[in-house]
Amino acid sequence: MAALCGRARLAALGGRMRGCARASLRSCSAGPPLYDVLVSGGGMVGTAMAAALGHDIHFRDKKVALLEAGPRKEYHLPESYSNRVSSISPGSATFLSSFGAWDHVCSLRCKPFRRMQVWDACSEAIITFEKDDLDDMGYIVENDVIMAALTKQLDAVADRVEVFYGSRAVGYTWPLPSHNCDTSPWVQIELADGRRLQTKLLIGADGHNSVVRKEAEIQNIEHQYDQSAVVATLHLSEATENNVAWQRFLPTGPIALLPLSDTASSLVWSTSHEHASELLTMDTESFVDSINSAFWSNVNHSDFIDSAGAMFRSALSLLKPSGTAMRQLPPSVAEVDPESRAMFPLGMGHATEYVRHRVALIGDAAHRVHPLAGQGVNLGFGDIACLAHHLSAAAFNGQDLGSLKHLLKFETERQRHNVSLIAAIDLLKRLYSTSLSPVVLLRTWGLQATNALPPVKEQIMAFASK
Repeated sequence: MAALCGRARLAALGGRMRGCARASLRSCSAGPPLYDVLVSGGGMVGTAMAAALGHDIHFRDKKVALLEAGPRKEYHLPESYSNRVSSISPGSATFLSSFGAWDHVCSLRCKPFRRMQVWDACSEAIITFEKDDLDDMGYIVENDVIMAALTKQLDAVADRVEVFYGSRAVGYTWPLPSHNCDTSPWVQIELADGRRLQTKLLIGADGHNSVVRKEAEIQNIEHQYDQSAVVATLHLSEATENNVAWQRFLPTGPIALLPLSDTASSLVWSTSHEHASELLTMDTESFVDSINSAFWSNVNHSDFIDSAGAMFRSALSLLKPSGTAMRQLPPSVAEVDPESRAMFPLGMGHATEYVRHRVALIGDAAHRVHPLAGQGVNLGFGDIACLAHHLSAAAFNGQDLGSLKHLLKFETERQRHNVSLIAAIDLLKRLYSTSLSPVVLLRTWGLQATNALPPVKEQIMAFASK
């Protein structure tokens, strides 16, 4: 009788334990909506990331979300050009073509360029880049056009990618290395309106002031340059083929003229904060005169540097007669679009880590560069192509998308490429920020020697075109 009572008590206890287990299981499964990947930041890089995953064949059964703090913008192609443009490399164009966005860019507006000419304001040193087969070296595209094309491709996969416009993340809860029914294995995101989301992988594409990076406590090495960039839309004095990207290194910083059409170009002038403020407030005629003077004036030349450079150039022409390219004169600027002048501060930054468990950083959230090489958004698109490749392989193999196993492969590949390019750009900025004669002479000879060596130039073009 006692044994029978004991078995009854055990059975009752077992029933209660099974009930608790079922209740705990229900509490584990309940909760905020779960996404396989959530991208924070709806700029060019974040939108491209979400669109690329949405069009990936191995993500057909996955749920992707995109958080964008601003409202959805409907784009209508205006007659005037925007003052914010990007130089798109052939590699980036190929990436955008992989999910159909580049066709939309071309149907709207873009300007290819086939030659680059870079020269020093303190000497006659010059370097030119062009392909022997006259293929396009790159494309100047308005940022608004890129966003319109990306949004259109995002709409095409609305069943797989959910976009939260007007939604801003205000808090993140990171998963513990080990979890139970009281803790979630996923990243928890709290929105400003009180909603909560969760994801297996959070991708931070929220710019150089990335909240994702800060909340994940990833260290960022940054340096603020003593420069601001002035941008504007310019009209040329006369129509030309206008397929050359021009850049001149002034002692105060580089000035670039990027083609938009046969009669229009985009200005990116990096200079001191004080001079940038002056350029924004001066009258139209003075502003145009300042631009033409920056490209044409030889006021920073010295007889010593010019003579030494001419002797070195003559020696190079004897050693390699076909190694130097002809200098072209830049077009003259006639006027500036009203209200197109703007300025923004410049800096350099690099995250010490691109990934953590269930977190990855791309674009300016991971790295920030000076615009002198026009590589900012190209680095971001390169990040996306690399990360999307590894996530696609993980999805195909049924692996955990937030695992460090493949995230670390992405980090290694991209840091190898990005760090060397960021360091080279920073070195160029510093090298050309002085008018000291010994430094000017050394960089003059270096630029002339590089211009005389086609294999070296081809390596530089191949690296920059990725």
